Amino acid sequence: MNNSLRLHSGDNIVLALRDLPSGSDLNTLSVPVVDDIPRGHKIASAHIAKGAPVLRFGQVIGQALRDIAVGEHVHSHNLGMSSRGNTDPVAVEFVPDRHIPAPLEFLGYRRSTGRVGTRNYIGIITTVNCSGSVARFIAEEAAKSGFADDFANIDGIVPIVHSSGCGMSDQGEGFDTLLRTLMGYTQHPNFGGILLLGLGCEVMQVAQLAGERSADLGETLRFMTIQGEHGTKATIERAIAELREIAAIADQARRSPVPVSEITLGLQCGGSDSYSGISANPALGHAADLLVHQGATVVLSETPEIFGAEHLLLRRAAAGNIRDDLVERLEWWEEYLKRNGAEMNNNPSPGNKKGGLTTILEKSLGAVAKAGSTSLNGVFKFGEKIDCAGLVFMDSPGYDPCSVTGQIASGANLIAFTTGRGSVSGYQPTPCLKIASNTEMYARMVDDMDVNCGDVISDGVSLEQKGQELFAALLQIASGQRTKSELQGFGGVEFVPWQIGATL
Repeated sequence: MNNSLRLHSGDNIVLALRDLPSGSDLNTLSVPVVDDIPRGHKIASAHIAKGAPVLRFGQVIGQALRDIAVGEHVHSHNLGMSSRGNTDPVAVEFVPDRHIPAPLEFLGYRRSTGRVGTRNYIGIITTVNCSGSVARFIAEEAAKSGFADDFANIDGIVPIVHSSGCGMSDQGEGFDTLLRTLMGYTQHPNFGGILLLGLGCEVMQVAQLAGERSADLGETLRFMTIQGEHGTKATIERAIAELREIAAIADQARRSPVPVSEITLGLQCGGSDSYSGISANPALGHAADLLVHQGATVVLSETPEIFGAEHLLLRRAAAGNIRDDLVERLEWWEEYLKRNGAEMNNNPSPGNKKGGLTTILEKSLGAVAKAGSTSLNGVFKFGEKIDCAGLVFMDSPGYDPCSVTGQIASGANLIAFTTGRGSVSGYQPTPCLKIASNTEMYARMVDDMDVNCGDVISDGVSLEQKGQELFAALLQIASGQRTKSELQGFGGVEFVPWQIGATL
C-alpha cells in the first residue's frame, strides 16, 4: 500500500497515508521524511522558501513561515495564513450542468401545501426559552399517555426549544434571523402537525409565528401561552388534548411515490480531517450532482468554511446577481468578525489541526468539494426559504448545529454530514446521514457512522462509485430508513438558532 499521496501535479506537498516515523521512505519522494509525520498530515515535496505559497489541490493554502526542506513536516509550526490568493473567478473553466432524463422517485409525505416530507413528526415549537421546560414536560406526558401506541404512523413528538426569544430588540438583524428560523420550522414538511407554545410576555410573540396559518387552528396547527392557560399544569393538560387532535389527522398521512426533485439536501462537514477533502467531501459532491440532475436542491452553507475557496463558487454563479450576493455575504462576515474581535483563521479547530488541517484556506478547499460541479443558482440568508432548485448557498456560521438549524429552517428535508474526527449528532425533524472520511475512524465509531468513504483511499474505490452509493443511501433514508443518529435518539439538543445582536 502506498504510504503517501500527491493530490495535484502543481502541489509542493504530499499527504501521509499512515503514521510515518522519521527516516521513512515515501513512494512519492526520492528522499526520506525528516520528521515523525502523523497520518493525514502534509510533507514538503520541494524546497519551500520563507514567505512562499504552500499549495494543495493546486491552490494556495498559506505561506511558509520559514524555509521548509524536502521531507519536512508542514503544519502550524511552519505554515501560516496568507492573503486569499485564490481570487480569480474564472481560474478553472466551468462545465455547465448535465441532466439525467430518466426521473427517479422516493417514498415521501406529500403535504397539503404541496411540499414533501421525509418524516412525519409533530413539533412543539417554543417562542422563547421561558416556555422550553414546559414544552419538554408536554412531550414527556404525551409519551406516558401512550402516543406511540395510539398513533403508530407518527415518528414522534419533537420539542423545539432554544435560549432566545426575549431580552432582545423586536426589530433588526437578530430578531429577523430568529423569526425566519422559527417560521421555517413551523412550516417544515417533516412536521405533520405543530403546537406553538409561548410564555405570553416575550418579545417573540406566538401570533407572529402563526402568521397567515392561524386559519389552520382547527386542523394541524395550534398555539397557546402558559400565562394564557393560567400556569404549567393547565397548559400541559390542554396541550395533550390539542396534540391528540392534531395527531389524529397527522396519523392518516402515508408515504407515496414522489419525484427525487422534492428532496432538499443540506450539505455539512464537521470534525474534518485532512482526508475529508479527498474522500468524503468529493464523494458527497458527486452525490449532490446526481441529485441536482434529478431536479433536487442541495444547500451548501458554513460561510467561514468557504473563505479562501470562494472563487470555486463564484465562477459557477448562474447569474451576475448571484455572484454579487455571495460576495456581499463574505464582506458582511469580514465586518462581523472585525466588530466582534475575531478572525477567520480561528478556524480550523484544534481537532481539525490534529487531523492535519492547518489553515482555513486548506479547510475551505476541502469543504467546497461537497458542492459538486453544477452551477450556483442562488444565495440565501440563514433560515430563508429556498425557492429554487439546484445548488444554492445559505449563509451560516461554521458551527455545525447552528448551520444545520438554518438549513432545516430553509427547507432541508435531508442532511448529509461528513466527518473525519468523528462528530456525533443528529437533527429533528430532518434525518442526517453520517459519512466517515477514513476507515480507521469508521471502524472505531461504526455505531455512529452510516457510510465509510475511507475505502476511496485504502481500496481505490472511485469517487464516482462512492457518490452513487451515497446517492442510493440518501434515497433510502428519504423513504423512511432510519439513520444511525435516529436509532440512537439524537436531535433533542441540536436546535441552535444563530443569535446575532445584543442581549438586553
